[in-house]
Amino acid sequence: MMTDKLRILIPKGRIFDKVSQLFADAGFPIALPDRTYRPVLAASWLDAKIMKPQNVGELLELGSHDVGFTGLDWLKESGARVEELMDVGFDKVRIVAAVPNSMDKTALKTKTLTVATEYINIAGTWLKEAGYRYHLLRTYGATEVFPPDDADMIIDNTSSGQTMRDNGLSIIATLLESSTRFVASASALAEPAKRRRIEELLMLFKAVLDGRERVMLEMNVVKPLFPALVSSLPAMRSPTVSPLYSDGTVPEGYAIKIAVRKNEVPDIIPRLKNLGATDIVEYDLRKVVV
Repeated sequence: MMTDKLRILIPKGRIFDKVSQLFADAGFPIALPDRTYRPVLAASWLDAKIMKPQNVGELLELGSHDVGFTGLDWLKESGARVEELMDVGFDKVRIVAAVPNSMDKTALKTKTLTVATEYINIAGTWLKEAGYRYHLLRTYGATEVFPPDDADMIIDNTSSGQTMRDNGLSIIATLLESSTRFVASASALAEPAKRRRIEELLMLFKAVLDGRERVMLEMNVVKPLFPALVSSLPAMRSPTVSPLYSDGTVPEGYAIKIAVRKNEVPDIIPRLKNLGATDIVEYDLRKVVV
């Protein structure tokens, strides 16, 4: 493997599609041939490998790869010493403790519990601090099926809690809130050339994610109404303003552009219309570099 390439670990499973789209939107489409763990990225300086998110942190710490994506839950579970670069916000979950609905919650600390979990370290730390007596049973997926026959409690991840409810479980505690993180090895950040490439990727990823949260609004306004309208505009910095062509038969005015957050649009457009804006157009943004 060429050491001058930036070696990236991309998680397999449900996170893969979102990370793949992030790369594509940043300008590096990913092609993944069938039955391979070596995706091809549209950049000669990138070298990628598909791995389980559970392994990403430790492999980065070992220095065999430079950057990667994994959940905060697996970073905490592995204890891997890596540098977190950004929270990309994908796959938001909670790590929770849950018990069967039929269980007497007041009796949990009166016996030694069998606790089923994939998160052996996270679970052990919490159970000990909470004062439980316990035996940990490592699972490999489908943890929610263990109670009540094979476990008294589970510690697992959930996004909405629906799977827990469907399996007759009640959540009694939240241990951790997790989402996908973009992380780097300390050794890669110590190399100037690799650090520059990592910072370039980080800038592009931030631009893509910020672009997904914003839209561009364009509008026209006649000159007399311009001061009141422009003073009320939200904008990232200052709105872009250009004079409109006028041959003397139509009033003088201005064309205005502003980038705003998507959740602000329902309030902003009626307000702009009331302030005299016309020809209002909304369109999506691909990237926003501040």
